[in-house]
Amino acid sequence: MTKNMKPSLVVLAAGMGSRYGGLKQMDGLGPNGETIIDYSIYDAVHAGFGKVVYIVREHFLDQFKELVAQKYGDVRCPDGSPLEFRFVTQELDKIPEGFSINPERVKPWGTAHALLMAADVVNEPFAVINGDDFYGRDSFRILADWLSKREGSIGEYCIVGFKLENTLSESGGVSRGICSYDSDDNLLDVVEYHNIARGDDGLVRGDSSITGQNEVLQADNLCSMNMWGFTPDYFQKSAELFKVFLGSYANELKKEYYIPYAVDSIIKSGQGKCTVLSTASRWFGVTFKEDRPGVVAKLEQLVNDGIYPSPLYE
Repeated sequence: MTKNMKPSLVVLAAGMGSRYGGLKQMDGLGPNGETIIDYSIYDAVHAGFGKVVYIVREHFLDQFKELVAQKYGDVRCPDGSPLEFRFVTQELDKIPEGFSINPERVKPWGTAHALLMAADVVNEPFAVINGDDFYGRDSFRILADWLSKREGSIGEYCIVGFKLENTLSESGGVSRGICSYDSDDNLLDVVEYHNIARGDDGLVRGDSSITGQNEVLQADNLCSMNMWGFTPDYFQKSAELFKVFLGSYANELKKEYYIPYAVDSIIKSGQGKCTVLSTASRWFGVTFKEDRPGVVAKLEQLVNDGIYPSPLYE
């Protein structure tokens, strides 16, 4: 990348966390009340990202802005430049002209729709993460290194794959997208599995969204935790796909436009390719309310091991 051109980090933070029962993106889980987003920002800055774009809902936009100003107002990148912030909102009615919405629909259109909200504020290679997932320092380093070599490129995307065994919850079955890829690490497909858990026999099993069968899964299979990297041409391609999507589903109450669907469509149309990157990091997050104590303990251990300072931001 040219001087001062750093990759951007787009944070998907519009979800309300229905299973958790509240706005989990704001939940203080670290030893000094740090949120999971706080750790992601810390790791991203040290990996080389220079701008953070929050995608939130309009009704808690002011709350987010206030927290960001309080926590990150003096945060600087390793080269001394200030960390830049942008805020955009995802709402149900933010769709292209010419489409009408079922008046009974209440939810926005999913992660790929949310990402489109950032199109006007991101012009450089960028990463996308969930606001309520802990990805680990190694993951951000790998992603930043890859993005830093993609300035001026077109149609080059990537996904950070986590070993399935490093993403399981101790509180119940989870849904994961299992990645398949060729010998050059080009993504071929992401197949969703549900109710994934380790059984008493030590094997990991999940229900295939394709066959409906409960299948044994390899613990070291790489899976998607919604950590992606894109060149900015993605926005235009995804916007066109969203119009096609709405042409079929605009009247639906729950159908959503997801990032894996958009990436899969772009790959299979020959307009881009997606490299599968592998990380040794362990993912964790508050998928269920019962996960909270374990996440608090994990973050405390990382602080005790010297991985993170406490407090995270002075």
